[in-house]
Amino acid sequence: MSNEPLLSIRLASEHALYLDIAREPSPAALAMLVQLEHQLKQHYGHHLRDVVPAYLSLLLIFEAESFAFEPLCRELKAICRRLLQQPPAELAGKKVELPVYYGKDSGPDLARVAALHQLSQKRLIELHHSTAYLVYAIGFAPGFAYLGFVPEQIYTPRLSTPRQQVHAGSVGIADRQTAVYPASSPGGWNIIGNCPLPLFDPTASPLMPVAVGDEVQFVPIERNEFIRLGGQLWTD
Repeated sequence: MSNEPLLSIRLASEHALYLDIAREPSPAALAMLVQLEHQLKQHYGHHLRDVVPAYLSLLLIFEAESFAFEPLCRELKAICRRLLQQPPAELAGKKVELPVYYGKDSGPDLARVAALHQLSQKRLIELHHSTAYLVYAIGFAPGFAYLGFVPEQIYTPRLSTPRQQVHAGSVGIADRQTAVYPASSPGGWNIIGNCPLPLFDPTASPLMPVAVGDEVQFVPIERNEFIRLGGQLWTD
């Protein structure tokens, strides 16, 4: 598919709309998305209740008295066109390191995923942690960051039958994405390790250590360090 810029506006709800800016996810599209998010927050101020960036689009939620779909469409397209005429934006997000213990007692799918790709477990781990991942979206559950993209050698489809319970901190792969489960929940991703650090804290500011546009690097740790940091081992 073409990766040329796309400007499309869709009605999302009574006072909200989607602004699509690209056809395929990429670092360049993500940089534009983050830049556009900042510009629109400044431009609309208190008239804009919230902005939610994700992969290729922004969800813009307006105050009811400020929402008029057709005028907003014209204005948003003009803002986007001006942005496209500027030099390409560069991502300026922070770099975040997350410790991960990769092992059979933290990653119940590690051996199976390695065998599926005809790799040693050591090589699978190397491929996973040697890649720097961008945060493309946050959703599914509070603090769940979708990270892209894993090396092609370890693209792995979701489980055919999701688990009823996945431990908090579980590091998983689904297709070409990877992520850390911030809390215990059902899940269908392939679990290859665990991060012992909290990924979401409703009492903290910010609520989570990463935001859309940030870069995440996983850092392997040993079992003893994982336990010292409060990590939870799989027992089933």
